[in-house]
Parts: sequence; C-alpha cells; structure tokens
Amino acid sequence: MTEALYAACGGGRSEPLMDWVADARARTIELVSDLTDRQLRTKKLKIVNPLDWEIGHAAYFAELFVLRAMHGRPSRLPDADALFDSTAIEHAVRWDLALPDRSRLHAYLHEVRDDLLEFVASARTSGLDPEGCYRCLLAVFHEDMHTEAFTYTRQTMGYPPPELDDVAGMRTHAAGPVRGDAAVPGGRFRLGAEHDAGFVLDNEAWAHERVVEPFQIALAAVTEEEFARFVEDGGYENRHYWSEDGWSWRESTGATAPLYWRLDAGGEWERRDFDRWVPLEPRRAVIHVCWYEADAFARYQGRRLPTELEWEVAAAAEPTADGRGLAPTKRTYPWGSDPPTPEHANLDWAAMGTLDVDALPDGASAFGCRQMIGNVWEWTADTFAPYPGFEPGPYREYSLPLFGSTKVLRGGAWPTRSRLIRNTWRNYYEPHRRDVWAGFRTCAL
Repeated sequence: MTEALYAACGGGRSEPLMDWVADARARTIELVSDLTDRQLRTKKLKIVNPLDWEIGHAAYFAELFVLRAMHGRPSRLPDADALFDSTAIEHAVRWDLALPDRSRLHAYLHEVRDDLLEFVASARTSGLDPEGCYRCLLAVFHEDMHTEAFTYTRQTMGYPPPELDDVAGMRTHAAGPVRGDAAVPGGRFRLGAEHDAGFVLDNEAWAHERVVEPFQIALAAVTEEEFARFVEDGGYENRHYWSEDGWSWRESTGATAPLYWRLDAGGEWERRDFDRWVPLEPRRAVIHVCWYEADAFARYQGRRLPTELEWEVAAAAEPTADGRGLAPTKRTYPWGSDPPTPEHANLDWAAMGTLDVDALPDGASAFGCRQMIGNVWEWTADTFAPYPGFEPGPYREYSLPLFGSTKVLRGGAWPTRSRLIRNTWRNYYEPHRRDVWAGFRTCAL
C-alpha cells in the first residue's frame, strides 16, 4: 500500500475516488429501479440472492469496512448486522428476513453513500492514508462485483435487460475471422500481482516465479457455432468426453445443451437473452456454460482448458526479440499499460451483451489473443488455490472459504467494470455454475 495504491486512489486526493463511490452506488440503483417489489425478492434459488437483500448488503459492506471500521460509529440501520452480514447469515435464510421496505432501503443506500463521500472529502487537504485508500477501493470494487451479479440475476430470472442511461451501444468494425492458435514460448514468468501494483485483492498476492512450458492457446474464445456442433454431435450423451464429476453433474441435471438454449419450431437453436429469445449468433462467444461443459467440449475437440499460469502468460507476457522465450516485462492488460477503452475491451455494459470473438483487434495480447479482457469470463483448468505466502486481506472471507472447492476464471465479462479488471485478477465459481457470464478458450494438447 505505497505510491501505487495512492495512484489507484487518485494520488491520495479525494475527487477521483468520490466519483467512483457515487458512480458505483448510482449503478446499483439503476440496475434495480425498474423492478417491482416482487421482482426484487426473486424466487428462492441457490445461485442468486434476493435482490432487495443484495442491494442492502452492498451498502452495508461499505459502511462496515470503511465507516464503522475507521470511525467506530454505529450503523445507520440499528439491525444492519442481523440483516446484511453475508458471513453470518446463511444464504437460504435471506428470503425470510424482515427487510426494510423499499423506501427505507433506498434511504439507507443514499445515507451510506453520503457518509462515504463525506469521509473521502474530509481527506481533501491531507490526502487519504493508505488504509483509508485501500478500504474505500475495496468498498467500490465490492459493489462493482455485485452490480455484475445484479445483471446476471436479471438474466437468471428472465427479467428485461437493464436500461442504463450512459450506455449508448458499442460499435465495432469487422476485423476478419480469428481462428487457430497462438504459439507461446516457454520460460520463466512471475504469476500474480507485484508489490508495486497498487490495489490488489488477497488472492492475487504475490507474484512468484513459475516456469511454463511452450504451449498453443486459441486466439479467440469458443463460439456459439462451435459449441452447437458439440451439442448436435451428441456431446452431452457421450460419456467419453466427460470427467467423472462432470458426467455425474450432467446426469443429475439432465443437461442436453447450454443453459438458456432451446430449439425453435423450425429446429434451429436459439438462446434466451434476458426476457427474449434470439437466434444463435455464430461468431459470438458461447456463454453460460459451466466448467464441466467447457472441459467436455475441450475433450471433444482433442484439446484442453488452459492452466491459470498459461492464461496469464498468454495475456500478460511478451516474447523475447528472437521469439524463443519470454521477456521479463509483464503487461497490466493484454494490450499494454493503458486503461481499457471501448476499442480495447467489451466492459461496463457497453455492448449490453457479448460481441463476436473476432472484434476488438486493438485489445489483442502480444501473442495475438483477442478479448482476454472483457466479453466473457474464461474458465481455466485450475482449482482455486492460494499463492505461496497467502495472507487474508481485510475482507477475510473473500477468498479463504472458496479455496479448493471452486475453479478459476480470468479476464472479465461485458458487465465487468473497467476500473476493476486486469490480467492478474482471479475470479472463481463452483464448477457447476452456468448462470454467470462464463465462456472459455482452449489449448492444444
């Protein structure tokens, strides 16, 4: 938490961080404001939270980890701990809580936002200290992760797509088809975030040297057209393509195609996009597939999922001048060090869905891999595990309880915030999750 952290906070100044605090809260409200009270409650599912509980939790987290932790004052809601503490309140219980009504819940959101803005503004003269910087950024990024979850909850429940005032649509030019593999040389690589990276989450810390063997990784994510061939070729019925756990999942769920796919009256595949059904777009990245499905598809093609190390090498490394090894440099983003723009990556709801895998050539990595940031989260082969010397951060429950039971995803998706994502960011879900914005790319054996 040194100079790089101050830079992430706007050099310790209050203005940039205040903008982020206000923007994160505005997006939370915008993503649920059109829903009825009944829609906010949602039906009880293991894969989503009731939305009225989740928006209250977003405000509670900022209050708890910043305002209460640093000021020691009581909550704006006297019973907030009993209502919104995700570590203490079991998931199944959240539908049964006597939550505040809509007007009081929105008042709580605004009260905590204003308190947080006042806290940041109070440092206008002296600048925020490192702990204040870190905790404020943690609160913003935590809310950013929940706004992505609000978006996939709307998809899960079949609600209309959100109407966002500052999203005008994303224009992309045809860049020609991207097919085949990038040949990545082997060498030494520092996996994870360096100490001078600024804000990092505990599971990114810290960079440690690994040796990677040469490998070949797909230039683009798997498309809907490619996955449809797997479905039509009996991929879901062929035990040969599935791991033991994957086959057990397939049999228990009865899955025969990706989630939200169906055949129309003419026998053509279509998929549900929020509350409407649309024909498959052949070159769009396949999405809403779980790890088991991704693994089975890779086996069907005689390929495999990339390891987490390989994924980060393909996204962040650069080849040596002779192309035979890996240079010591490491990129923050696939394209370099400049923050994401709509020319680089499909983020921030800009396209309100996925793009063709051939789009955004300006965002390619040094090895030519497209869209390693944005569009769809990408499953990797690895089970989520701590890096050497792992220590939990202030939010102790963020990573620690999920080690060993989840699979790692990388890269972000179309509703991921551009201020949040980078090459070292690690996401994680249980291997059966199909509701999240997840796709994948493969490697040659």
